[in-house]
Amino acid sequence: MLQVSNLSVARGGISLLHDVSFSVQPGQALVLWGANGIGKTSLLRCIAGLQQPISGTISGSETVAYAAHADGLKGQLSVLENLKFWSEVYGGPAPKSALAAYDLQELAQRSAANLSAGQKRRLGLARMLVTGCGLWVMDEPTVSLDAQNVALFRIVLQAHLQSGGAAVLTTHIDLDLSGENLDLTGYIATAQRSSSTFEEALE
Repeated sequence: MLQVSNLSVARGGISLLHDVSFSVQPGQALVLWGANGIGKTSLLRCIAGLQQPISGTISGSETVAYAAHADGLKGQLSVLENLKFWSEVYGGPAPKSALAAYDLQELAQRSAANLSAGQKRRLGLARMLVTGCGLWVMDEPTVSLDAQNVALFRIVLQAHLQSGGAAVLTTHIDLDLSGENLDLTGYIATAQRSSSTFEEALE
């Protein structure tokens, strides 16, 4: 489903990661680890097609749904309208099951601008379901979620994997997934600065 070969990435003209290689098969989740600023977000953006790598290849990722730090919502639209919008963009399934998966039914007619941070994150994650994409690329998907909703996310992700989907994600919490972990520390580019302030700014 995804093959990353000898990938090198940069941000702002600064090399971050060098010669990263891995594969993700249907039914598998890969969790990327590494300190703030190491280049996790830049790597995910390359996989999602939002950023060009310095070198290397990415194959098998034609249908990708990306969840970043921002939730990808239109504030003036309701919860339901947001999901309908993304369903139509991707030609994916209707929003009904996505609303139920993240317990959003009672909020369906509320505008996204009037949601709490946790509710916005749940809606942003529900957006992944209506894309119909097999590969999910997610950057810290559990931010702003309480324990109950982290459990909901885990259930949804496991169902996605069991149905033949795949995921590449970063997270600082243990999601108890049966997939693989990849520590990116060994792929740090030699040109990357070591200043902690610089690293924080990059991520």
